[in-house]
Amino acid sequence: MKINVGDKVETIDDNISGIVKTINDNTILIEDDNGFEFKFEAKELIVSTQKNNLESAVYSSDIEAIKREKEEVKRHKIPKVKPKERNAPVFEVDLHIHQLTASTRNMTSFDMLNLQVDTARRQLEFAIRKRIPKIVFIHGVGEGVLKQELETLFSRYNNVKYYDADYKTYGLGATELRIFQNIEP
Repeated sequence: MKINVGDKVETIDDNISGIVKTINDNTILIEDDNGFEFKFEAKELIVSTQKNNLESAVYSSDIEAIKREKEEVKRHKIPKVKPKERNAPVFEVDLHIHQLTASTRNMTSFDMLNLQVDTARRQLEFAIRKRIPKIVFIHGVGEGVLKQELETLFSRYNNVKYYDADYKTYGLGATELRIFQNIEP
């Protein structure tokens, strides 16, 4: 609906109503019942109807103008391209003893530890040969003996940087390795 000087108008978003005093381009100055003046844009106001009921407001409004206002140009969301590294599957090596052998019968703690460290060394060598950039060794929390042995093993390599793996995914029982390809082992 067209708003003219002298019309009684209401705001769409606030509980303010008043009489239109002046209209400059798209800015409308209204004065409320207490004598205060407010400036609004034309799209923020509607003309008050004489009958203050919903039916008269709906039928007297310009439906096509409202549709056009609602169909403003919306920005298209551009999908974010994720870096390769986030999409790459992680090479995980579980060093829990029950994953490495069918039975621990007749094995001492020293034998179990050697089996776990040897498995870690073989998997690390495999990753270096196949140019896999990241490896996660899942060792568990325990007393920390295996973690210390792994850190000793990893420190022998110049092209390896190791740190605790993501806490949300693995908790405290995992170490993540980054293998640099351009440095000699």
